[in-house]
Amino acid sequence: MDEVPEPHTGWTFLTNHARVLAAIADNRNARIRDIAAHCRLTERAVQKIIADLEQGGYLSHVKEGRSNSYRIEPGEVLRHPAESGLAVASLLSLLARNEAGRATPPDAGGRRQARV
Repeated sequence: MDEVPEPHTGWTFLTNHARVLAAIADNRNARIRDIAAHCRLTERAVQKIIADLEQGGYLSHVKEGRSNSYRIEPGEVLRHPAESGLAVASLLSLLARNEAGRATPPDAGGRRQARV
């Protein structure tokens, strides 16, 4: 049975779908277990989100032995009308952890400051 991570309380800026997609962008060979732990979701929730993203055309996977290698479709446009014309690549350029220079290191209070 899936271990349920400690839930996050309060509202957040991103959906779980965006978090999962960003986690995959950081590591295209990540295991569902690792994605779930990183996103603080259950493995079952991550499996459902990956299925949603694949069905929507944002993501595909190739089986490599016992693991999956994911491919993100960077040109796909986000679904909500407020983001019409914004491609997945634009979103991921802000969210991917391996994006060079995305943010400065945390300040003394542990907060990250965006570069201007």
